[in-house]
Amino acid sequence: MAFLRAKQKAQVIEKLSQVAPPGETFIACVHAESGPSPWLAAALGEIPLVGLIIVLTRRYYFLTLTNSHVVINSANRWNNRPGDVVAAFPRHAFPVNRVKRASIWSSMYIQMPGNSSPTRLNIHRIWRAEMDQLSAAFPPGSIDPSSQPFDTPQGQGYPMPGQPMPAQPGVPPQQGFGAPQGQPYPPQQPYPAPQAAAQGQPYPAPQAYPPAQPYPAAQPYPPQPGAPVPPQGQPYPPQVPNVPYPGQPGQQGYPGQR
Repeated sequence: MAFLRAKQKAQVIEKLSQVAPPGETFIACVHAESGPSPWLAAALGEIPLVGLIIVLTRRYYFLTLTNSHVVINSANRWNNRPGDVVAAFPRHAFPVNRVKRASIWSSMYIQMPGNSSPTRLNIHRIWRAEMDQLSAAFPPGSIDPSSQPFDTPQGQGYPMPGQPMPAQPGVPPQQGFGAPQGQPYPPQQPYPAPQAAAQGQPYPAPQAYPPAQPYPAAQPYPPQPGAPVPPQGQPYPPQVPNVPYPGQPGQQGYPGQR
């Protein structure tokens, strides 16, 4: 079962490609269902058997816009797979009227072949972008005055592959980055000269640093209070030869040595 719109549209295009005339280009595909408004159907669904009758009497369709036609396929009730072609109308003769674009459920009335009265088709908002593309085939005066505006301008079809998109009214052409067209950049002004140079006076000569003064001779620190002061003129006592400390390795009495 195909739930994704892309998968459903791919199945419709694959189905139509088998019977489409040469050179046909597929532009948009919209899923729709017949019957009364879904809001009314939800309210009547609380009545026993009425909701079941509405569900069983609904019909499901795919409306496909091409470069020359609007083609209507039946759709399976349970898996949405496209069926046979029900009708195919030239784009300039699409029998649709009372088109209303709404926030959730949009609607339109199409005169199906063999029916005495137009068939109401309801379109959910998830197909709104495709419905906006389909609006390129709506004849003048077919849109309800209370309808929301369509994103696609009326009367302008989508170009064939390789052709540029038509210009949108009220949208100015995009300009590249840079200065406005026809207006050069203003000339750059030089940086102002220093004040002394501006008055014709040279910069002052650098001043020499003063000669360095010698550091005063080092004075001995005064003796600390309470510290013994050796008598003047007495030599230091003779140094004791380097005798190992008691208990070092190799000496008697070191723990663990025998």
